[in-house]
Amino acid sequence: MSFRLRVLGMLMLVALAATAATAWLTLRQANRQVQETVTAGEQEVSRITGALRAYGFAHGTWEGLSPTVAGLARDTGQRIRVVTETDVLLADSDALAGRDPRPPSSRPAVLVDPRPVLRFPEGQAPRISVKLTATAIADYRATVAYAACLTGAGAKPTAAANDIGVPRISTGRRPAQCPEPKPGENPPTTQDIDAVQPCGAERRPTACLQRAFGERTASVAPPRLEIRLGVRDESPPTLAAAPTVAVAMGVALAAVLGALLLSRAVLRPVRAMTLAAKGLGEGDLERRVPVSGRDEIAQLGGAFNRMADSLQAGEERQRRLIGDIAHELRTPLANLRGYLEALRDDVVEPTPELLASLHEEALLQQRIVDDLQDLALAEAGALTYHPAEVDLRELLETGRTAHRAQADAAGVTLELEAPGPVFVTADPDRLRQVVGNLVGNAVRATPAGGSVTLALTPRRELAVVEVRDTGKGIAAEDLPHLFDRFWRADASRGRATGGSGLGLSIARQIVTDHRGTIEVRSTVGAGTTFTVTLPMAPGGGRADVRRTPGPDRR
Repeated sequence: MSFRLRVLGMLMLVALAATAATAWLTLRQANRQVQETVTAGEQEVSRITGALRAYGFAHGTWEGLSPTVAGLARDTGQRIRVVTETDVLLADSDALAGRDPRPPSSRPAVLVDPRPVLRFPEGQAPRISVKLTATAIADYRATVAYAACLTGAGAKPTAAANDIGVPRISTGRRPAQCPEPKPGENPPTTQDIDAVQPCGAERRPTACLQRAFGERTASVAPPRLEIRLGVRDESPPTLAAAPTVAVAMGVALAAVLGALLLSRAVLRPVRAMTLAAKGLGEGDLERRVPVSGRDEIAQLGGAFNRMADSLQAGEERQRRLIGDIAHELRTPLANLRGYLEALRDDVVEPTPELLASLHEEALLQQRIVDDLQDLALAEAGALTYHPAEVDLRELLETGRTAHRAQADAAGVTLELEAPGPVFVTADPDRLRQVVGNLVGNAVRATPAGGSVTLALTPRRELAVVEVRDTGKGIAAEDLPHLFDRFWRADASRGRATGGSGLGLSIARQIVTDHRGTIEVRSTVGAGTTFTVTLPMAPGGGRADVRRTPGPDRR
């Protein structure tokens, strides 16, 4: 099965499962919410009872309650039936809406008491609470009568509880037949005082005083209400399944279309990379894939192109290497062949000088082959090393001694700057090969009267070796190619300066295998410095520096 079909099938399965789960949860939640809206929730019950209590608290009567009940029924969607404790019907939202009253719900009725709840400060003396309660009884009688008069006259009273909880009535229009009670105009009666007086001896006088207040005001206060909400045996409406199913199918269709678009967007670059990979496998190293965006597919395409660039560069390096090897070997081998054929045909005499020259040429070709073998082994990680603790100062002194004759012949001063013993763990023969290559190159690049300096410096946990010369220097554009195989600054590739062009490549690989680095900096006309950095053996360096001069300059 193709990747497209697998992705499409997986996404369709996920989409269908998610859609089915969403539809089931939506139906379940919607049915629950619809059912909860049929029965009075706690907030609706609190709103209805609070509004009715506030009406009785402010008006002092239930006269004119019907508009309030109709408004509450309309706002909450509830069927509201209001009766007194003695089962006197005050209002029914069905009748107010112009339809036959339906049987009320069998749920217990909610009680509403419009009488105020007295408030006493904490820590107040019982006798003061008793006195305040007696005064509150008298004030409430007068307030209720005044509020009921205002309601009957068509005024709209509003109430605000005073410090003890008794309502204070205010209105925008005060009818003449409703005189407002004055403070102290209605003192408590003897019966009021006698009713609250025993509460002063109670351990909890607040409950006793509230009970006495209710008994003394029951004759004037609006009666308590019983509120019934809802309709008997009314089944809750359910959510129609068709719209939900339609939405679910739409979601599934959108998911399938999204899967198709996603698979197309993913597979198009994958197909392009597949074709490019086939082209690379068939030898077309120019094949690349188009890259756009910055997502994971684009990153994959960029990585593929970089891989192709690396393969192409490797192929070009290999082709150039073969060409370089052929160039290095063609001319000397042709010379050897020509002289050998001349000797065979008795065209030239086999003099000792000629034989020595031919032998030297053969040795040179052997050195090139050996260098190529060393470089190939080093790059493959197969070059054999024999690590030991090496004193770099001693190794540099050995290299200086080995090249002294060459330096003297060229008129170059060879110097050594090194501290006391600085030890590294390395293969001494390979390191001598590196130093010998750097020193030999420096001597060849330095004119007569110049100098070549071998410097050794311990730097924390590193040993730094520098080979400095005062030669002609290397151009900045040539420095990046200095460690390439067979590369030489002399474009004619003549042998006047010696060397096969492999020494620096081998030196870099040997230093890298020793976990070190080799760098070069140069100024044209001033000289060149090669810097080799190696990890120092534990406790392998000292800071006392001394100078070992070379022979006098000539």
